[in-house]
Amino acid sequence: MAKMTINDVEMSGKTVLMRVDFNVPIAEDGTVADDMRIQAALPTIRKVIDSGAKAVLMSHLGRPKDEPDPALSLKPAADRLAELLGKPVRHLPDCIGPEVKQAVAEMVPGDVVLLENLRFHPEEKANDPDFARQLAELADLYVNDAFGTAHRAHASTHGVTQFIQPAVAGLLLEKEIDYFTKILEQPEHPFIAVMGGAKVSDKIGVIENLLDKVDAVLIGGGMTYTFLKAKGLGIGNSICEDDKLDVAKNVMAKAEEKGVELVLPPDHLAATSREADAETQIVDDEIPDGWLGVDIGPKSIELFADKLRPASMIVWNGPMGIFETEPFAKGTIAVAEALAESEATTIIGGGDSVSAVRMAGVADRISHISTGGGASLEFLEGKTLPGIAALTDRA
Repeated sequence: MAKMTINDVEMSGKTVLMRVDFNVPIAEDGTVADDMRIQAALPTIRKVIDSGAKAVLMSHLGRPKDEPDPALSLKPAADRLAELLGKPVRHLPDCIGPEVKQAVAEMVPGDVVLLENLRFHPEEKANDPDFARQLAELADLYVNDAFGTAHRAHASTHGVTQFIQPAVAGLLLEKEIDYFTKILEQPEHPFIAVMGGAKVSDKIGVIENLLDKVDAVLIGGGMTYTFLKAKGLGIGNSICEDDKLDVAKNVMAKAEEKGVELVLPPDHLAATSREADAETQIVDDEIPDGWLGVDIGPKSIELFADKLRPASMIVWNGPMGIFETEPFAKGTIAVAEALAESEATTIIGGGDSVSAVRMAGVADRISHISTGGGASLEFLEGKTLPGIAALTDRA
């Protein structure tokens, strides 16, 4: 770990400004519908308050139109955090300004406050220096524990570090960095990547960067049909990025050149529409006209499981089909179960794959489930993440 972490600093008596990722779904009754991200931040929050420090938490929620929106208030997140911590969490009405400064000044060691949604201010996404300075003035120390936003150069993830030092990684961010660095720098072999999702364009950077590291890439999801069309096979009405056919051909050629096995599904679940009650059939190789691929087929499920069984490391990002529609979820659930049964180090790269392992009931049997969809993809592409780069280097 090249960056300082929360374990490298003395916190007793200090006020700690901590970026968390409480961008959580809010139910119609105004409560948190899924608290996974709040739970993930608990170890770092507890470490701060157990060290005798004051915890000033900040996050965004949703996409407000640069002004306060009561439907996107972080009050439900503060309430849920209080339940999980077993102590009061004060929700402040803003994230900057005299009222916020006064509330923070009145805190005592062990107190926790949650600032209001950062994105109620357009200056947050603009990485405005004055806004960042006002955030920094609230505390003595900055901790970033929000991997899900580490790929964004925003005021709360990047700009603030220009005004408050040291700027260190929290326990969750440190864990994320450690796992993804291991993938890129010290992978265990056989190392297999499972890539799914709708678009080749979303994952192409990841696939190309991993070709020097993996032994095999298993392709599923909507991107399958761009690869199949690039091979000259019929795909019916399946989703396809026609402008990425040359990209798919290039990836297949590169994989062959590097001796990496690129595995496409040998059969598919095809349907007449994306609706749950659509007519379906299992087809080999090509999708007939008037039909579209909605999941990998039984032969593919068996093949993928066989390929994954001997692996020492597996990284998975993206579903195998339209898994949110129950009849089209078998392939995605099967991959989740194959990872759970594996003795390999298994890493789920955020997004829909996280939903899939939870749907399959196997989340507790996965080595690491990332809290960052876009951030995990950019890390795997080999890109520099501004929120990590901005942290203080270890001496």
